[in-house]
Formats: sequence, structure tokens, C-alpha cells
Amino acid sequence: MEQSYKRLFDNNRKWVEEKLNEDKEYFHRLSEGQKPEFFLIGCSDSRVSPDLITGVQPGEIFIHRNIANLAVHTDLNFLSALQYAVEVLQVKHVVVKGHYYCGGVRAAMSDDHHGLIDNWLVNIRDVMRLHQNELLAISDEEEKFRRLVELNVIEQVNNVKATSVMQKAIRSGNAPYVHGWVYDLNEGLLKDLEVSK
Repeated sequence: MEQSYKRLFDNNRKWVEEKLNEDKEYFHRLSEGQKPEFFLIGCSDSRVSPDLITGVQPGEIFIHRNIANLAVHTDLNFLSALQYAVEVLQVKHVVVKGHYYCGGVRAAMSDDHHGLIDNWLVNIRDVMRLHQNELLAISDEEEKFRRLVELNVIEQVNNVKATSVMQKAIRSGNAPYVHGWVYDLNEGLLKDLEVSK
């Protein structure tokens, strides 16, 4: 078996051993259910692991990931996860977390053909169109890239709020707060965009 593949199972056994040494009931408690306070919509990027960068344990954040952390109204996977988080888990916070150096956002900025993903990137190009004047006023390409990452998060927060799931929760008076964050890979720090709704 390929060594890098086998390493994952070796690491798993070490992790289980460490957890059981700390707490013999750890896995039993995990198997009894989850009651996270947070639902996080993040990017699939392998460098951005939500539980690691926030320092939480398994079971504390319910996570949905896709390319460029999009909240698309026609994505049944996203909508199902959101509904489960809001109606079943009754999370208190929904977080859209983007990150600087996002490959999906970078690809959306280019005129290159990327294949099937181009259909997904239309959602980011819509963000570019909505904020065209602001983005055109930024001459530095890296600064523009960073700002588009932020604007994408802000628009996804708006998209979350507009879903039928959230509208129902708002009408019932049990809606979670919705936040927008950006993670800086270069510094390791989270930034709250202060667009909580």
C-alpha cells in the first residue's frame, strides 16, 4: 500500500490511542449525538480546516464545504445541510468562512477556461458584477483579489439570509445569527467582516 495512504490509518490509530488515554469515554460520548452551536460554510481547500483553525473538538461545529464557500440557492446539498443545522441541530450561529488565496476566487477572476467548475464560478462572477465599480477602482491585483474574497463572503451571508430555511427561522423567531469571516493563510488569523445579521 502506498506509504502516504497508509500513514492516514497509522495517524488515526495514534489519535484514537491519545484520546482514549485522555478519556476512556470520549468515543462513546461522540457516538451519542451532536449539539453544535455553529454551522460553518467553508471552502474545500485542504489548507483551511475549520476545526483546527478555531481550536474546537469534533462535535462543536457542523460543517459544509464547497469550492469558494458558496451559498447557492439551487444547491440541494447546501440547503439540506443548512436546514438540518437550523431546524434539527438548532445552531445559534451560521458562519460563512472564506479565505485569502482562494483558488476558486482566483479562477473566477481570470478569463481562462477551467472546465466544469466554470459553471460554479459564475456565482463569484456575479459578485464581481455586483461590485464592479469598487473592484475596478482597485489597481493592485493582489489587493483586488483579497477584496473579492471579502465581497464573496459578504454576498454569501446575504444568500444564506435569503434562503427559505432562514426566512422560516426568522418568522418563527428562532433564527441563528449569520456571520462572515475570512481566514488569512499567510498569518493564520481569522477576520470577522462584521456583517452579522
